[in-house]
Amino acid sequence: MSVAAAWLVKAFQIPDIVAGAWLGGTLDTSASVVAAGALISDVAMKTGVIVKFSQNALIGVAAFILVVWWTYKGGAATGQKPDAGIIWERFPKFVLGFIVASAVFSFFLPQPMVEGTRAALGEFRTWWFALAFVCIGLETKFVDLATMEGGRPALAFIAAQAINVVWTLLLAYLLFGGVLFAVPDIK
Repeated sequence: MSVAAAWLVKAFQIPDIVAGAWLGGTLDTSASVVAAGALISDVAMKTGVIVKFSQNALIGVAAFILVVWWTYKGGAATGQKPDAGIIWERFPKFVLGFIVASAVFSFFLPQPMVEGTRAALGEFRTWWFALAFVCIGLETKFVDLATMEGGRPALAFIAAQAINVVWTLLLAYLLFGGVLFAVPDIK
């Protein structure tokens, strides 16, 4: 998607601001959004980053809602009453670390210190994300995904991604293309 997006945007004459929103909503990492957006224009890159950061900020809320939903759904299936302990056990704890780090850097550290640590922490973030994705890649066996249950999980993933690409483009047009709201002035 990050490679083909620029070509698709040009071929279908998608407005830059819509293209950026589309990229921000479909690509998995902020870095890929920046790279793909930069291939299109500054406006596409900035819009994509705004959308991706909005997703990142809301991931904790979404994770909590999903945990509560799955806990209650699983409890209904087994007859077991869900409680706060089960929700806590299933909740991804990295979200709490993100909230604490954001609060510390936003409210407790002086601005010059925050600015001074930005480059170093950015390097750490890049290396830890790279390490995490390498580890995920080392554990992923595409042959297993393609052969597991007759390939149904792989097909489900591909179908979900295809639907996501189309759905996100539609939402990008509605929200950033002047359909539901005025086109934002992003320069």
